[in-house]
Amino acid sequence: MESMLNKLKSTVTKVTADVTSAVMGNPVTREFEVGRHIASGGPGLSWRIYNGTKKSTKQEVAVFVFDKKMIDKYQKFEKDQIIDSLKRGVQQLTRLRHPRLLTVQHPLEESRDCLAFCTEPVFASLSNVLGQWDNLPSPVPSDIKEYKLYDVETKYGLLQISEGLSFLHSGVKMVHGNLCPENIILNKSGAWKIMGFDFSISSNNPSDAEPKYTCKEWQPNLPPLCLPNPEYLAPEYILSVSCDAASDMYSLGVVMHAVFNEGKPVFQVNKHDIFKSFSRQLDQLSSMSPAVLSKIPEEVREHVKMLLSVTPNVRPDADQMTKIPFFDDVGAVTLQYFDSLFQRDNLQKSQFYKGLPKVLPKLPKRVVVYRILPALTSEFVNPDMVPFVLPNVLLIAEECTKDEYVRLILPDLTPVFKQQEPIQASNMILLIFLQKMDLLLTKTPPDDIKNCVLPMVYRALEAPSVQIQELCLNIIPTFANLIDYPSMKNSLIPRIKSACLQTSSLAVRVNSLVCLGKILEYLDKWFVIDEILPFLQQIPSREPAVLMGILGIYKCTFNHKKLGIPKEHLATKSLPHLVSLSIDNNLNLNQFNSFMMVIRDMLSRMETEHKTKLEQLHIMQEQQRSMNISNPLNQAEESKSPPNSGNQIDDIFGGTGVNGKENGSAAPVSQPSRVSLTLEEKQRLAKEQEQAAKLRNQQPLAPQTIKAATAGSNSQTKDLTSSLLSNMTSMSMANTARTAPVQGSTMSTFPSSGPMVGSMGTSVSNGFNPAMGFQAGGMGMGMLPTGPSLYGGMPTTTSTPNFGSLTQNQGTTGQTNKPPDMSALDNLFTSNKPKVTLNQIGPKAPPGTSSPWLGQFNSPQNPQTQMQGVPVGMGGVPGGFGMQANPFFSPQNFAQPAAAPSMNPSGIKHSASVNNDLKDLFG
Repeated sequence: MESMLNKLKSTVTKVTADVTSAVMGNPVTREFEVGRHIASGGPGLSWRIYNGTKKSTKQEVAVFVFDKKMIDKYQKFEKDQIIDSLKRGVQQLTRLRHPRLLTVQHPLEESRDCLAFCTEPVFASLSNVLGQWDNLPSPVPSDIKEYKLYDVETKYGLLQISEGLSFLHSGVKMVHGNLCPENIILNKSGAWKIMGFDFSISSNNPSDAEPKYTCKEWQPNLPPLCLPNPEYLAPEYILSVSCDAASDMYSLGVVMHAVFNEGKPVFQVNKHDIFKSFSRQLDQLSSMSPAVLSKIPEEVREHVKMLLSVTPNVRPDADQMTKIPFFDDVGAVTLQYFDSLFQRDNLQKSQFYKGLPKVLPKLPKRVVVYRILPALTSEFVNPDMVPFVLPNVLLIAEECTKDEYVRLILPDLTPVFKQQEPIQASNMILLIFLQKMDLLLTKTPPDDIKNCVLPMVYRALEAPSVQIQELCLNIIPTFANLIDYPSMKNSLIPRIKSACLQTSSLAVRVNSLVCLGKILEYLDKWFVIDEILPFLQQIPSREPAVLMGILGIYKCTFNHKKLGIPKEHLATKSLPHLVSLSIDNNLNLNQFNSFMMVIRDMLSRMETEHKTKLEQLHIMQEQQRSMNISNPLNQAEESKSPPNSGNQIDDIFGGTGVNGKENGSAAPVSQPSRVSLTLEEKQRLAKEQEQAAKLRNQQPLAPQTIKAATAGSNSQTKDLTSSLLSNMTSMSMANTARTAPVQGSTMSTFPSSGPMVGSMGTSVSNGFNPAMGFQAGGMGMGMLPTGPSLYGGMPTTTSTPNFGSLTQNQGTTGQTNKPPDMSALDNLFTSNKPKVTLNQIGPKAPPGTSSPWLGQFNSPQNPQTQMQGVPVGMGGVPGGFGMQANPFFSPQNFAQPAAAPSMNPSGIKHSASVNNDLKDLFG
């Protein structure tokens, strides 16, 4: 079995190769490329049909080839008869031109091996479609094997054959003589065409009303290819050797029977005894059984019975057959109208195309795609008809696969995409395309979208029609992801912005904003910030819809993960713009609330981001400050000598500057200067000390609240007391603005307006500002570095009352060799003590002298331990310094026993008013 199959395969391959080689020697191949074998047709299916193309124009054709090897078994005269018959049929077909006849593109060419001619593109013969596969390639092509005729195809095909016969009988006065499925060809569009005029008979008197035809007698000895197909011949052709137009109508009746009966004719004819067969057939036709026509549709069954009548005069003629109700089918009429479109004017065509969308869904896809679509696309050459044809073409495209769309429809649509004239038709075309944009984007390849579809969209944005602009703006977001970024940035966005700014239509403006909002995600962040957001401020109108569109773009940009708005842009541009828009009088409450919600979100994010930035900056500054002060603190911890504690405080707090000055007060010369003084500075310092000494001898001392630090020895107490007295004396001068601090142990509570300077001359930062400084406000403050039990005082020069007048008696300064009396200071804290002036304060008390004041400030720790234990706060100030450590910020500490107010000789109020003055000064 396998060997037989291989043998058959080799035979078919050999035959195909032989036929191909035979065609290659035919003159037809000079102008046409011959393709694959697709079908067979003609008398006895003797013609092999190949697809082909014309070399010069690439026009598709069908090449009919008759291989002479098929008749090698006949005698030479028989071969000649066969060849002559075939050549006669092709020549006759070439001379006849009608839509219902197969169109010949190239006449018959003969070579030593074959006959060949070219026609319009062909699908197959009706015989192949009905199941006769003789002379077909092996295996049989699947499109032929699976082909099934639809009712509309059958009806319209039979109508076309009837119209062709009507042309032959009425127009040419010719009888075909061999009408059968073999000689009916289905072209590539599905139209049925007549060929095979080998046995046609022309009228002897074509000018007469009743043409007469001369029929040849049947010659059974001739080869079958020299005789017509007897199964489709009328009985009179054999029995009475006569024929006329009615003979072709009988053949039409048999064809109709075969179409509805899977290709089977009415009767089987014995070709060896043709006369006997026809005699028997004549009897059967006279009394035809209803079962013979049972498969024929009822509405045409009676007409077929009439066509098969024995009496020729009973048979309907071709013209009458074209008018029977069976052919009044909607689909058949539609197809018939397409075939006669060239006879219609534009008005008739437009009316037909308007109603076509209702008919197309009722027709089979094959009929629509291969039969109607070519007729529609052929109308694209008429610009006025394109708006009427295009909706039907796109409707067909929806039912096509992507491959069918690209292969059959897109090539014809490409010129229409670019059509711009006439303007009215162009606008209608744009509108139609935009309505079907989803179809175009789904089935059109990306390159064609970029080259054909997008330019059309750009034109639509610039169209004068508001309807077209609105529709275009609505569909752009649906395919924005298919647009490359340069095209969107340089072509699409500028046109949308221009449409928004230049239009007078509110709908176009709002749709422009909505469109921009939807395509923001495909844009770059900085392009949005630089191009889109500034554009919003250029929009002139203030309608609520426009304002909400603007708000929507801001909101989308602000909330989008990829985009976002920087806080600088929020603060300087976005928020001012939104705030100004939010108070527009056209907004209702809900719209205003929408604005405020977005504004609050923006403010919240801006606050969060900026606070985070400042916190990070503060941490960095704190770290830098810690690095700056760590070195002086380490030096303080390493120092073991008490006299050096004052230097450590200066290093940390900047109590003295590089030149030993703070707040305009001269530094004591007893501390070594870190920078050598010039001669002029030394002279000025000497004069200041001399002037201070004179004033100390001339004026009484003013009692001031002081800060004292006592360390465990009497010698240190003496030094501190003498330094305090010197300091208070110098600060009591009304015309003096500078104070001499105690050597190594005092610092200015309110630093000067200049930066604080440490012990090494470096500026001390407070962690927030580059250089910490406070305005002195006309007063100098001295403070000792205090421990937990130390008290800090604040001398004044002008605004603070003179506490030297707290008592009625005044005295002179005590001698330096006498111990000092600290009762005046006790009075500040113990109101029930007798009032004693500071004039009674003398030098250091001898050892053993006890005083509540001194006892209050005695510390169990040595100065070094106290200094190392002082907590350091912001800016290098000890932790005890502040509202609680400084008594001037707590005026109740200065409360005195109730007494009538009185004035001392210097005009200063008693202590009852001091409290009020302090409140006025410090709040």
